[in-house]
Amino acid sequence: MSFKIAFIGAGSLVFARTLFTDIMSVPEFHNIEIAFTDINPDNLEKTRALCQRDLDANNIPITIQATTDRREAFTNARYIVNCVRIGGLEAFETDIEIPLKYGVDQCVGDTLCTGGIMYGQRVIAAMLDFCKDIREVAEPGAIMLNYSNPNAMATWACNKYGKVKTIGLYHGEIHGEMQIAEVLGIPREELDIICAGINHQTWYISVKHNGEDMLPKILPGFEAHEKFREEEKVRIDILKRFGYYSTESNGHLSEYVSWYRKRPDEVIDWINLDNWINGETGGYLRVTREERNWFETDYPKILQEPLKKLDGSQRGKEHCSYIIESLETGRTYRGHFNMMNEGCITNLPAESVVEVPCYVDGNGISVPKVGDLPLGCAAVCSQSIWVQKLAVEAAVSGNVQLLKQAAMMDPLTGAVCNPPEIWQMIDEMLVAQEQWLPQYTEGIAQAKENLAKGNLIPTKEYKGAARLREKTPAEVAAEHEARKITV
Repeated sequence: MSFKIAFIGAGSLVFARTLFTDIMSVPEFHNIEIAFTDINPDNLEKTRALCQRDLDANNIPITIQATTDRREAFTNARYIVNCVRIGGLEAFETDIEIPLKYGVDQCVGDTLCTGGIMYGQRVIAAMLDFCKDIREVAEPGAIMLNYSNPNAMATWACNKYGKVKTIGLYHGEIHGEMQIAEVLGIPREELDIICAGINHQTWYISVKHNGEDMLPKILPGFEAHEKFREEEKVRIDILKRFGYYSTESNGHLSEYVSWYRKRPDEVIDWINLDNWINGETGGYLRVTREERNWFETDYPKILQEPLKKLDGSQRGKEHCSYIIESLETGRTYRGHFNMMNEGCITNLPAESVVEVPCYVDGNGISVPKVGDLPLGCAAVCSQSIWVQKLAVEAAVSGNVQLLKQAAMMDPLTGAVCNPPEIWQMIDEMLVAQEQWLPQYTEGIAQAKENLAKGNLIPTKEYKGAARLREKTPAEVAAEHEARKITV
């Protein structure tokens, strides 16, 4: 069996190596071609060397092609695995810090809310260039497996405007399934679960055990769970009010809706500071900053670790390798992927990208019809889809008006800011991210002119939940107790 897989953003060592290990765990793939590409030659070489060492130790006769020329990497590729982060830490800092000045408090900022919208502008511009190269030099009908956020926006743009079949992949539903199994006290393999919605706002709409409906038991299970009831307060509240558990972590979910992060003094009531993913303000940015020198500090340690076994024993749960395996060998795989809706979820727009259960075999990827989402769940998703659509169209056309409308329609941004504040905030972000936004040349020039006029709206001296780390646990607990919030 011979074909080629290209990795974009292969300098992302841990994730790229994880996906590579998964793919090389398929015995039939020990004669395929592998190409790595990245804009950082040093990180690229480190990843290549480590992965090549794993291949050699497992006697797999593949030599990895590593190049900063992505067209060279894409040439004759059948699959392109994308895991880039356009702008890196420098751009990400502005996704979080500028909105925070206006009171928009994000934990992650990579999917929706102001940070996610702006991240979408950067990544879509780059990925449409990827698509052009794929169409021109890759194998006809090549498939892109996309891990880059904002996943739904990027997948939507690549399918509609890039004209490359693109499948968005994410692992959130896997983690939620394990949580549900734990609170029910039932092994995951015994549960039949259907999850549907949009990326990072997907709902477990059916959970059965030996034919019995387990949905009524999920809320009591989470409320009784000593760990989850402290870490997943937003998810449990959504479950209580909408009747279905969401795939997304507490911190992620809290920034996609308008209810939990709009009042600074109340944010702490809905989050948990034991781990950043539970809702810490700018938590992911803090972790990213702490790991900025990761290659220098941790790479030498990784070199001392045992080599990866490529016999399947260390294969993970990421969907990527299983999709390729099924398409190439005919083995059946079921997973939840981000696909163009086209009538799968009947009460969401047909053009949108939905995250739904799919089946893969040698005949391709089949997307069963889910039907209607529960009405409340569909309403939450629909609001986000309109933000996504505005943001995608803005990114493709460089239309600042649409971009600002996307920010205004975003649930949390709209709950915190008035329209003049949103207009000024987006102008500020466009100027700060100019080097990654080639489609906005005219809009950025106008933004600079707007900001130079003076009479700017004052931004807030804002302190988000992360600043509560300055207080003792006893002081935080006392404030929380004094407010006595009822959830």
